[in-house]
Amino acid sequence: MATGTIKTLTDRGFGFIRPEEGGDDLFFHRTALNGVSFEQLRQGDRVSYTAEADQRGKGMRAAQVQLVEG
Repeated sequence: MATGTIKTLTDRGFGFIRPEEGGDDLFFHRTALNGVSFEQLRQGDRVSYTAEADQRGKGMRAAQVQLVEG
């Protein structure tokens, strides 16, 4: 799994992750969260995730998003 930092959260249930290894920010939707609710997330939180192709053909998106402890 890759890791990154929550860059942006919206009131519409999605946000963006800045990957630690660099590259483009990844979109994620609240339905991609695993073990955490969208309301618990804060900008700057460290998360782990898997990257997958966006079904709508808009590049990559994050799935299996989880908070990283510590």
